[in-house]
Parts: sequence; structure tokens; C-alpha cells
Amino acid sequence: MSEFFQQILGTFELPLTNPVLVFSLILFIILLSPILLRRLNIPGIIGLIISGVIIGPYGLNILENNSAIELFSTIGLLYIMFIAGLELDLKEFKVNKYKSLLFGFFTFTFPLLIGFPVSYYLLNYDMNASLLIASMFATHTLVAYPIVSKLGVSKNQAVAITVGGTILTDTAVLVLLAIVTGSQEGELNQEFWIRLGLSMLAFLIIMFVIIPRITKWFFKKLESEKHAHYIFVLAVVFFAAFLAEVAGLEPIIGAFVAGLALNSQIPHSSALMNRIEFIGNSLFIPFFLISVGMLVDVKVIFQGPFALIIAATLTSVALFGKWIAALFTQISFRYTKTQRNLIFGLSSSHAAATLAVILVGFRAKILDENVLNGTIILILITCIVASFVTEKAAKRIVLEEDYEISSDTEFKNRKNEQILVPIANVSNFENLLELALIIKNKKSQNPVTILSVVPNDAIAENNLLKTRKKLEDFVRLGAAAEIDINALATIDVNPVGGIARTSREIMANIIVLGWPKKASIIDKLVGVKIQSIIDNVGKNLFICNINIPLLDHKKIVLITPPLSEKESGYTMWLEKILRLSQELHIPIVQYGMPETQKSIQKEILKARISVSVTYHHLDNWEDLLSLSRKINDKDLIILVSARKGSVSFMNIMDNLPLKLEKYFSSNNKIIIYPQQHSQYHQNKNYEDLSSAPLTWGVEAIEHLSKGIGNIFKKD
Repeated sequence: MSEFFQQILGTFELPLTNPVLVFSLILFIILLSPILLRRLNIPGIIGLIISGVIIGPYGLNILENNSAIELFSTIGLLYIMFIAGLELDLKEFKVNKYKSLLFGFFTFTFPLLIGFPVSYYLLNYDMNASLLIASMFATHTLVAYPIVSKLGVSKNQAVAITVGGTILTDTAVLVLLAIVTGSQEGELNQEFWIRLGLSMLAFLIIMFVIIPRITKWFFKKLESEKHAHYIFVLAVVFFAAFLAEVAGLEPIIGAFVAGLALNSQIPHSSALMNRIEFIGNSLFIPFFLISVGMLVDVKVIFQGPFALIIAATLTSVALFGKWIAALFTQISFRYTKTQRNLIFGLSSSHAAATLAVILVGFRAKILDENVLNGTIILILITCIVASFVTEKAAKRIVLEEDYEISSDTEFKNRKNEQILVPIANVSNFENLLELALIIKNKKSQNPVTILSVVPNDAIAENNLLKTRKKLEDFVRLGAAAEIDINALATIDVNPVGGIARTSREIMANIIVLGWPKKASIIDKLVGVKIQSIIDNVGKNLFICNINIPLLDHKKIVLITPPLSEKESGYTMWLEKILRLSQELHIPIVQYGMPETQKSIQKEILKARISVSVTYHHLDNWEDLLSLSRKINDKDLIILVSARKGSVSFMNIMDNLPLKLEKYFSSNNKIIIYPQQHSQYHQNKNYEDLSSAPLTWGVEAIEHLSKGIGNIFKKD
């Protein structure tokens, strides 16, 4: 019995070595630390770093920096850089590339110009040591990036240029590190420069040319194997980190480049993106933050005044240099104070690249122990400052954006947005659901509703139970992307009645329907059921033919009729197309009238969305065949149609679906019928005064005149 107790006590000997116990302890810290400190209004990131200080070898010595901790820490660091590259809005980055370059120049130059004289003249270090210390000031790690990601401000322009500037300044610093170490070892010759240049070129070709093609092929071949997608992405991240190391760069550069390379392959609203963020934010990134805290030795402060002076000097110069860079960025681009604080918060934290620079310098005997210990204190303080400043600025931006948008009545409608997806063909339903999840407004608090209408016959109840069981699979699909799905099965005499009734009950804004199959000559493309829905449901209808994955598209071809901007549902369907373009990272080519094009430009500016749109004039709607020369099989065709009696309706629209199917049979297609003004405000006294006979008469005359014109038309 005594041996048993001794064995148990041995398990709890400090530092802990039992891997199961170590892992469970870290998980409890990841779970409890943010919850406890949130009540004190302290960011969870700081709680994890402080927890690392307490349990680390320089604290209570509960854990030591072993290989397992290092492995998870490395994964977490690479994850932060990978997610930063993955969430970067490339269109916004391209638009602001010069701003990112200028910010990268500021955040590299100012800390370097301030840090070098302080290190050389004030702290009396030599040329190489002063250059390394100054370059350490120029680096920054996006430790606070999970805060902006969680609060949903990662698309803000200030964040975009900060992330873009991060990779520029860190790359410059790491190249400078290679130069300084090469100079110290006497290897700074022509061969060094040729090797560095060629290896970087090869790395970029592999990442931006080869990897995207392999990824697209892999996702297409294993479309149903969703778990394999995540493993593939993880493998690409670590392979990229390894390639960067081989090329003479730091692995964090490789992880960030991997995020950029896969950016266009992973929609931000997809289940895969959710898995990547969920696992990273739940496990790997907290591991990294705890490991940063475990490096901090608070005792160095008490080792003498010189160590304290160095720690205070390094920290002050690091924060001041980054603040000056943020200030000049604000002045240059006329940003608000809140955006300046957000830039400062994101760029002021020092961790990974800083440690890389200092550890390399320390191992090469360029730097002494005082700088190493001072850097650890610098890391702790800058991470704390960065977390507080970033969280405060990000929350203020969220409040400002909500205030700006909430004054618009359209935004209030967006928050109550309801999307209904009726099921007709279960085999192709997943594509419709994926489209609905992509275009769904993230501000909407309502779930996507999927509907199955069961015929009202003798076995209706049995069919209802079977249908509800099938719908559970789609609910799980939405849960994987953390999007609520409301599955409804209802009994009705006919499907049209069930869809119309349910759309009114849930007050749906958009109905996403599958493309009807050809049944007969009479019921060809827009069949009786679909036409009945078009006539009886005055909502935004998206009739979709999606047979190839949405990510395979090269561009969106948007065809709009004259006066389409005057329709009631115009802003709603346009917002969804812009969102689809953003999520799929593809441009829009619009064909229509100049008035519609001006309206689209105005809406894009109003929404502050970075989407590439090119405009072409189209006035001959009868000749859609002429567009076939400009449309490829990889293009998504979106045709905006209209219901009879609406302001943009033309008789030619009756045959447009058939022409689309005839000329563009291999393309994915969406036909949009914009929402109509409510018909419930009609005066009941005038219900009998129908305009239908007059409309039929006008249409008959138009058809007759067109037929006579065709008789006398010259060949």
C-alpha cells in the first residue's frame, strides 16, 4: 500500500512529467484562465501568458519547457500566422498594397532608427549587437490578432494594412538577421546573396503556383471527405513552414504565405474555415501563449540595476517605436484615433520573431544574457499592452460600425434576414445549402430554414417522419459551420402551397430553389410548379443550377435588365452577389444599362466592400448567344429576371431560362426574381378591377407585331 501512495506522490513531483497529467493541466488552464480574468475585464490572452509565468520553470516550476510543450507552441505560433494570412482580404490587400508597404516601411524604419542609437550609444553595445537589438524592436508578432478575429473586425482596413505590413517588416528583419549572422561568421559574400535569392524565388513559386493547383485538385477529388480537407490544410501549413526554413527564412513566414496561398480556396463562411479557427483558437494558439509566459523569468528584475535598466529601456523603445509608426500611418492615411490604436495594439506585441532574433544572436554570442532576460520582460509587457489596446480599440470599432449601420433601416432588415431552402431533390441539395450559408448575412440572428413539403395523402404521417429523419443530416452539416439550421417538414395539398405558406410564416426574405428538371415540352425549364411559386410568392427567389463546386468558378457573369435597380428587392439580391464574389474571391462582370451600373457602383461604395466589378453595355436581350463567346464553362451566370407586372419586366424574359439552358448548359446558373412590393396594401374595394385583361391584350399586340416583323425580315 505504501508503494502505491509513493507512486501517486511521485506522479505529482514537480516539475510534472506525466504527459496525461501535463496535458490535462494545460487544458484546465486554457478553460478556466480566460473565464476567471474576464470578470476583471482582463483579456483572455493575458490570462494565458500570466498562467504560463506562474506554472513555468521560473515560477512555481510545475511544468518545464520540454519537447512536447515546444511542439504545441510551434504549432500555435504557425497557426496564428496561418490564420492571419487566411483571413486577409486579398482584394482589400491589393487595393491597399501601397498602404501596407508604407506601414511596413514605417514600422520597420522608426524602431530601427530609434533603437540603434539607444543600443549603440546609451547601452554601449557594438555595431552587430546594436543592429540585432534594433531589428528586434522592428519585429512584431500578431499575438492580439485572435481578438480582432473574434470581434469580427479583421476586415477593417487598419487590420488589413497591419497584417500586410507585419509580413513585410518581419521578412526584412529576418533577412537582416541572416545578414548580421553571416557578417559575424564571415560568410557575407556573393554566394550568400545568390543562395538566399534563389531559395526565396523557388519557395514563392512552389507556394503560389504549385500548391493552389494541388489544393484545388484535392478538394475536387475528395469533395465528400471533409475531414481529409482539414488534414490536407494542416499538412500544407507545416510543409510551407519547412520550405521557408530551407530557404533561409523563419517558419512563421512560411505559415503566413501558406495562408495567402490557400486564401482563395477556403471560403470564410465554410465548414472547413470554421474547423481551422475552432481547433486553433481552442487548443494550439492558447498553448503558444502559455509557452510564451513560461519563458519569462521575473527574477531577472532583481539581479541588479543594469538588468532592470536594460529591460525598461528595451520595453520603452519597443513600444515608443511602434506608436510613432502607428501615428505616422494615421496621419498619412487620415485614419481615426481608434484605427491608430488598433494598428498600435496589433503591431506592438513582441513574441515569436523577437525571440528568434534574440536567441540566434545569443547563441552566436553577439548578445549577452542581460539582453536575453530584458527581452523576456519586454515580451510579457508588450503582449499585455497590445492585448488591452487591441481589445479596447476593436470594441470601439464594432460599436462605431454598428452605430453607422443601425441608422439605416435596411440594416435592421438584415438582422432579421430569413433564408428558406425548400427541398425537391435531396441528392443535389447540399450545393443549395452551401450557397445559402455563404450568402447568409453574419448579422442575422435567424437560422437558415430548410423545408420539405409532404403530400397530404393516406401515408402523409409516415412520410413526414421519414422526411424529418433525413433533414437531421442537413442540420449536422450546418452545425459543422456553426450556422444554425431550422429543419421543417410540413403537410400540404401541393408543394407550392406549402412553400408559400411557410415563407409567410417565417417571414422569409430569400427563397433558394433548385433548378427544375425537364419534364415535358409544355413543362420544360420554368415548369408549372416553379412558375406557380414565382407568381404566388413575392419574395427574392434564387433558382439555382449548381452542379460543379462553387470554388471552381473564375468569375461571376451578372446580367441585369433595364430598370432592375428600381425593383424592391434590388439591394438585397445585389448584396448577396457581392458577398458571393467576396467569399469565392472572384470578380464580377456585369452586363446591363448604364443607369444600373451607376447604381451598383453607388451600392458598393455605400457597403464599403472591396469587389472587382467590370461593366459592359447590353441592350439587345434577344441575342444572348452573342455573350457565349465571352463566357467560359468556369463562369457562374447570374441572370436577374422579373415577374410580370413589375417595373423591369419585358416579354423576352419568358424565354430567357430556356435560352440559358440551351446556350450555357455546362455552366452553373442562377436566375433571380427580385422581391415585389407587398400586395397586401391593396384597397379591397378595388379588388375586382384587375389589370390582367389589359396586360394580356398589350402582350398579344406585342407578340403579333413581332410575328409580322419576322415575316418581312430580310435574310
